[in-house]
Amino acid sequence: HSDQIACVVKLMSNEELITVSQKIFNPLPQSQIGAKGYMGARVQPNSPTDDPEDIFWQVMNAWSFAVGDVVLGTNPVSSEPSSVAKIESTLQDIIETFSLTDTIPHCVLSHIDVQATVEKMQPESTGIWFQSIAGTDAANQTFDVTIDKMKAHVAQRKGKYGLYAETGQGADETNGHGEGFDMVIHESRKYGFMRHLKKLIATQKADHQAWVHVNDVAGFIGPEVFRTKEQLVRCCLEDLVMGKLHGLTIGHDICSTLHMDVSLDDLDWCIQQIMPANPAYLMALPTKNDPMLSYLTTSFSDHVKIRKDFGFKVNDKMWNFFKVIQVIDDNNQPAKYFGNPIAVYYQYLLRKGDQRTWEEIKIIGKEAIERVEKRGVPIAQGYGENTWDLEPRLDNEIRSIYEDAKMSIWQEWTSPFVKSITPALTLQSQSKDRKDYIYHPQSGEKLSDTSRVQLSSISSNFNYWDIEVILSDGLNVLSLSDEGHLKPFLDTLYQSSKNQKWKMAPSPIIIKNGRVRTGYQCGSILFGQQKPHQKKAIIHLIGERPGTPHRNYSIYMTMADCSTWGSGKVDHDITQVISGISNTAYNPEQAARDVVYWINQRWS
Repeated sequence: HSDQIACVVKLMSNEELITVSQKIFNPLPQSQIGAKGYMGARVQPNSPTDDPEDIFWQVMNAWSFAVGDVVLGTNPVSSEPSSVAKIESTLQDIIETFSLTDTIPHCVLSHIDVQATVEKMQPESTGIWFQSIAGTDAANQTFDVTIDKMKAHVAQRKGKYGLYAETGQGADETNGHGEGFDMVIHESRKYGFMRHLKKLIATQKADHQAWVHVNDVAGFIGPEVFRTKEQLVRCCLEDLVMGKLHGLTIGHDICSTLHMDVSLDDLDWCIQQIMPANPAYLMALPTKNDPMLSYLTTSFSDHVKIRKDFGFKVNDKMWNFFKVIQVIDDNNQPAKYFGNPIAVYYQYLLRKGDQRTWEEIKIIGKEAIERVEKRGVPIAQGYGENTWDLEPRLDNEIRSIYEDAKMSIWQEWTSPFVKSITPALTLQSQSKDRKDYIYHPQSGEKLSDTSRVQLSSISSNFNYWDIEVILSDGLNVLSLSDEGHLKPFLDTLYQSSKNQKWKMAPSPIIIKNGRVRTGYQCGSILFGQQKPHQKKAIIHLIGERPGTPHRNYSIYMTMADCSTWGSGKVDHDITQVISGISNTAYNPEQAARDVVYWINQRWS
C-alpha cells in the first residue's frame, strides 16, 4: 500500500535509500529507459512565447550533445488547443523526419483534456499524454482531475506511448489540501494513483505494454517546502525509492526556484549526491535556467558530466542515432559536430530533401539561432575547457540572470509607481512583510482584516461593474513596474472594453504581497452578494518568478456567476492563465486583446 511504502521510506537514511534504489529497476518496455546503468533525458524545449522556432532549435541543441532519449516535452504558455496543436506538430515533425517514431515520443504538457481535444482536431498528432496529479481528491480537483476522468483518458490511449505524469512533494499542502498528513505520504499516494492507471493501460493493451512513467519535480514550489540543498536531496531520494517500489519508471527534475536558498553551484552538489541512486532520467535544457518557467534544473552539459562521472548510458536506439548524425563517434566519444546544433539541423534538412550546401545552411542556422536568442532563449553552442563545461560566455550570462532574479524577488511597490496607476484601492495581504510572503506563501493568499473591510466598502459599485482588474506584485513587482510592461496592457484593455456587452470597472485594485488566491477572495467580496446568475470576472495580473531576461508577468482570468463567487469555492480549476508577458516576450497589447477575446467567448 502507498502509505506503507511512505512509512518505510521515512525510516531509512539517505545511504539506505540509495542502496535500495540501486537494486530496483522498472525499465520501459522494449527500451533501456529506467534500466540499471542507464540515465536518460526529457528534453524540455520551453519558449516564453510558444514560438515553434524556439522549440525546434532547442531539440537540435539537445541532440547535438547526445542528450534526449525519453521524451521531447514542452511546457506551453498557452493552453488554447490551436496553440498546443502547433507545438505538437513541430515536435512530431522532428521525430518523423529523423524516423524516430518508434524510439522517442513527443508531448505538450498542457492539461490532458486539451491534449485529447488536439488529438480529435489532428488525429495521431499527439505522442505520450501528460498530466500533473496529486495525492487526494481535493488536491486533484485543483488540477481539474478526477480518478474517473483519468480512467476515461487512459482508455483512449493507443499504440506504444501511454501516460506521463508529474508529481512533487509539497504541492498538495501549498494548494491548501494538506488534510492533516505529511507530504511524503501525499507523494506516495500519487505513485499509487499512477500504479493503478498503469495497470489499467496494461489490461486494455494485452498485446503490448505502453510506456508509463513519472517525473518527480522536487524543489519547484519553493522555500515554503525546501529551504536547503540537503532537504532537496532527501526529497529526491525518498521519491525515487517510493516510485520504484510502486513498480514505476521514475525520473527527476532536480530543481530549485530562484527564491530558494539553493544556488547554481548547490544544484551541482545535489546532482552528485542523487546520481548514485540511478533515476531513470532528468530534465535537459540548454542551460540550467528555464527561459519560460524561471527556475533552475539540469542542462545538457550536466548530462554530459553525469555520463562521464557515473558511466551512465542513454537508451541504445537513441545512442545509435547520435552516431548516425555524427555527434558521437564509433568509440562512443564526442565526434566532430558535438555541441553544434546547426550540424543537427543540416542532417534534418538532408532528410527533408534540401539540396543546399553545408556552407549555406550554416548561415541560415546562425541567423535562426540569433532570432531565438533575442527572444530570451539561450542556445548552447560548443563548450568550455571540457566537453561537459558550459561555454564561458553563456555561463556568465546565466549567472547574471541568476543575480538579477535574487535582487528582483525582494523588490516592493514604490509610491510613485502606485500613484501613476491611480488605483481604486491599495490592499494588503496577511503577509507581515516581504520575507513572510516569500517563506510563508499562505500568508499571501488572504487579505488582511483591514483590506477586507476596505474592499467591502466599494462592493456595492459592482452591481454596475462586471469585471475588475487586480494587480499583485507576486514574486517580481519589477515585471509590472518596468517601462513598457503594464501601461500598454492597461491602455489597450480599457480602450478595448468600451462598447462591450460587459462593463469593466474604471480603476484597478493593487494588492501588496498578493498571490493568485487573493484575487479569488477579492472576487468573492465584490461579487458574492450580487444577483446569483450574473456573470462576473476577475482579471488578475501578477509578477512571475524572476529568472529570465524578460521580467514577465502572468494574467489569471476567472469568470463565474455570482452564486459561485459567493460560495467561496472559486479556485484554479476554473481559471485561465496567460503567462510570459513583457515588452520583450508576449506583447502586452496582444495579451490585452487576448483577454478581451477570452471574456467575449465566455460572456455569450
